[in-house]
Order: sequence, then structure tokens, then C-alpha cells
Amino acid sequence: MTREQWGQIKQELLETVGRNNFKNWIEPVNLAGITGDVALFDVPNSFHGNYVSQNFGELMLFKVSNMAPEVRRVDFKVAANVSSPPAEQANTPAKPAAAKTPLARAFEGPLTCAALDDRFTFDTFVVGKPNELAHAAAKRVAEGGPVTFNPLFLYGGVGLGKTHLMHAIAWELETARPDLNVVYLSAEQFMYRFVQALRDRRMMDFKEMFRSVDVLMVDDVQFIAGKDSTQEEFFHTFNALVDQNKQIVISADRAPGEIANLEERIKSRLQCGLVVDLHPTDYELRLGVLQTKSDWFLNQYPGLNMADGVLEFLAHRISTNVRVLEGALTRLFAFASLVGHEITLELAQDCLADILRASERKVSIEEIQRQVSEHYNIRLSDMIGPKRVRSFARPRQVAMYLCKQMTSRSLPEIGRRFGGRDHTTVMHGVRRIEELKVQDAQIAEDLEILRRALEG
Repeated sequence: MTREQWGQIKQELLETVGRNNFKNWIEPVNLAGITGDVALFDVPNSFHGNYVSQNFGELMLFKVSNMAPEVRRVDFKVAANVSSPPAEQANTPAKPAAAKTPLARAFEGPLTCAALDDRFTFDTFVVGKPNELAHAAAKRVAEGGPVTFNPLFLYGGVGLGKTHLMHAIAWELETARPDLNVVYLSAEQFMYRFVQALRDRRMMDFKEMFRSVDVLMVDDVQFIAGKDSTQEEFFHTFNALVDQNKQIVISADRAPGEIANLEERIKSRLQCGLVVDLHPTDYELRLGVLQTKSDWFLNQYPGLNMADGVLEFLAHRISTNVRVLEGALTRLFAFASLVGHEITLELAQDCLADILRASERKVSIEEIQRQVSEHYNIRLSDMIGPKRVRSFARPRQVAMYLCKQMTSRSLPEIGRRFGGRDHTTVMHGVRRIEELKVQDAQIAEDLEILRRALEG
């Protein structure tokens, strides 16, 4: 593969990963050559190489193998003629203004420690009921005005938008208040810098750097739990900044009180500000995310068409988190562009079969029974009881049908949960509903409503 081809691949990577990720991580990487089935790249230091390998390795392999089909693996080595700086210096800031302060140079690393992703702004954040409070609080902090709640603590599961909001705050502060020194980094990077300062006997530089910022943002703070020395330094840094009325923004995967092995005094400090939970996404929010993302993809792939109902299907079926949802849509568009087909419901089911299986929510028989009885406005005891009147029998058959379709329970097991009925009774009920859903529009509508409620 020629240098020109590598230049072409880099341009494609720029369009895929975004300007800042490219500048910070891809641009310093140079093609060293291809040996056998391995494409070898020079990197500034081992930290940089490890990061690129973990985060962009598969993407680079895909791009390179398109140019050089013999390549089956990519590898990274520290360039022989490069004097490796400290590992964290590889994490060059997305915006260098704050990184040029004397303090930062004295500590041999940028002030804004983690690269910001230019995709993660407030403009690209889809707001819905599960995240509207977190969004509003983040917007308030991003104004850069007087501190109103300190710290702002955002927590929630994977892929619910914590890191997106953290990046958005940093971007907004940089635009609205370029005079402020903003530090955004992960808890692991904080710990790494602390260990590095201890090793190099530069703790005073470390303390001066972190205690002289205007806004400190720490992502995934749960990772310092159990690290006694790091917790000690974090505690003192936290107190020093609060005493100076400086803003602190923290994120984690759970509430402060639920983080195991985190010191009680730190839990107490984290709970003294505004603690906001980013709830799991609802259907409307997932659909909004998909619509925003698909509009962007359709601009990137102007020859592609998407059939009606695909986004609604994905929003119903993939309810785990936004990250999985966006990944599924990315795969779907990539596959459709490669095979040159319209994006239909059938294509989505085939292309995303593994994701759809993994995302299937496990529904219990009890949950189905409760949902059906509420839908038909009858008592649960009547639905599973012995009465055979039509007003109870039809909902009972609907519930049996849904149990057969949505759980892995056997017919005898389902029968036992419906008042000890025989499996042949369950079989009859399932067959009857299969017939009625074709003949009776109301039954078909009821089944769809119930299925959506149980999958949501």
C-alpha cells in the first residue's frame, strides 16, 4: 500500500471519527509498511498506540483491507526516531488554548486532559422525559455563570448520555467562556496523573494544576473506588475547589451512595450538590435518536432509501441503551450501502439478528397476566380462575398466546400458571387467538398494543 493510499484512508477516517478524534489520535499515526498480512503503524508512544488499537483498530483494519486485501491485522509500534513524551501527553486537547498555560507545560501535559468529541454537543443531544432534567442542569452549568449547585453529579447506565452531556458542557464553556480553565478527564486519567506525579516527585505541580482550574469535570468517578491514595487526593482537590466556589461536574454509572468501596466522606461530598439520574430511554426518545441519526446517514448515503416502519421497529425492539441503538443503525446503513439494497424491515431483521436477539427483554408469565388483565379491565384472579364466561375466557386465551410467543416456558408450565390447566387447553387457546387475529381486527390491535407495552 502506498503513502498516497494511506493518505486517502486518513481522509476517510477523518470523515468517520470526527475532526478532534482524528487530530488527536489518527493524524500522529504513520504507515510503516506491510509485512505479510500485518499493516504496521508508527505511533508517538505506547499509550497512544494502545488507545488507537482499542478504539480505532477495527475501523482502520476495515479501511486498510479495502485497499490491501492481504492485510488481516494491524499493529502499532513506537517510532524509532520519536522521543516518547509522557504517556498522557499523547492525549492532546481538542482545543489547545487552555493547554498552553505555564502550569500545564510545567506538568508536561495539556490542561484539558481528554480529547473532546465534536459529535457530542447540545445540538446533537436528543432530549426526552428520561433525560430532560440532566440536560437542563448541564445547560445551566455550561453557561459558566455563578455556581448554583456544586457538584453536578450525573449518573446512569451505559449509553444513556452521561459522557455526551459532559462533552457538551466542555464545548459550550469553551465557546461562551474561553477565559475559564476547564479540565475534563476520566477518573482513570486523574489516577494516572496522580501516580505519575508521585513517581516523578512532582506532587506540588499536580496539586497546583488541579486546584487552580475554574471547572473540573471527571467522568466515570466509580473507577477511583478502592484506590485509597487517589481517593485521598481527589477528596482534597474537591474541597479546595468548592471552597473557591469553582464548578465541579462528575459522572458515574450509579448514585454516589451505591458506589462500593468509595469513602463515605467522598460519598457525602458528592451528594451535597445536584444528583441527577439519567433514566433508561423510553420509546419516544429512542425514536427521536434514530430519526436524528438516520437523517445524517441519509445525507451521507444519498443513494439509499429507507422503508416506512423500520425506525419504529428498531425503537421498539432495541431498548437497552442509545449506544446499542446507534451502533445498530450504523451497521444497518453500512450493510445496505455495501449490498446496494433499500433498507427494509426484512433487511433490518437479517442484518441485526444478533443485536435483536440480545436486546429481547425477558418477559415473565406474571407480567403478561397482569398487563392483559389491566388492558381488558378484569381482575387477575378472574382471568386465571375457573370461570369460563366469554369476558374472562377471551383475555385468558390472549394471555396464553402471548406467554407462548414471548416466553420460553413450555405449554404445561403455562397451564400450571393459569390455575392448573392442562397443556391441551393452552394449545387450544393459542390456536384460537392465531385464527382470530386474522379474522378480528380488534383482537389484532389488542395483541399489538399488549406486545408493545410488554416490550417497552
